[in-house]
Amino acid sequence: MFKNHITDIFFDLDHTLWDFERNSALTFEKILDQNEIHVNLDSFLKVYVPINLDYWKLYREDRITKAELRYQRLKKTFDAIGAQISDGHIDLLAQEYIQHLSTFTHLFPDTVEVLEYLSPKYNLHIITNGFQEIQEKKLKGANIDRYFEHVINSEDAGVKKPHPQIFHLALDRAKVSAENSLMVGDSLEADIQGAIAVGFQTLHFNAHNEANHKICPMINNLSEIKGIL
Repeated sequence: MFKNHITDIFFDLDHTLWDFERNSALTFEKILDQNEIHVNLDSFLKVYVPINLDYWKLYREDRITKAELRYQRLKKTFDAIGAQISDGHIDLLAQEYIQHLSTFTHLFPDTVEVLEYLSPKYNLHIITNGFQEIQEKKLKGANIDRYFEHVINSEDAGVKKPHPQIFHLALDRAKVSAENSLMVGDSLEADIQGAIAVGFQTLHFNAHNEANHKICPMINNLSEIKGIL
């Protein structure tokens, strides 16, 4: 399936190993309740999830700052559902969301089983656009930090996936060539196409029920990796 021998596997974290949407929902359930903001959680999340993805794309493209991302995704969601929430409350919620998000530790099914299977055979690493202080807490909280030799984040690299520089930094840290490396991630644009441009082999984890494509192999469950590698 892969044209070159693979020695190193680079994983995305959110939406690939760490179940972002589930943990995010639990975080909002907690902080909305604590702040006595009475909105229907399901209705809130239905609007928030696509807005968050849109704002992450803007952030990835350096069109907004981290502060704008954290504020605007909440502001737009509350406006869309007709909830009158003050800027002060939005700022507080944005802060509490970051504080509590990494305390929830749900992983995608079979994550630990697959990492246990891969770790004796390959060098494993993380490349993430997430914020450094939170990603480290996520890995440790979910007890999977021990599997990864290097964790490369966009704040450390100074650029975000799909920029080639973050992938080159990852290769330099791991001391491996791109042709012997595999990138596994959920984002076709950031993870897959970004890695391909640098020469990685790639595997698309279809976490968002996207249409089939021929860009690279695609899996719908992490356990399928055991049948490939």
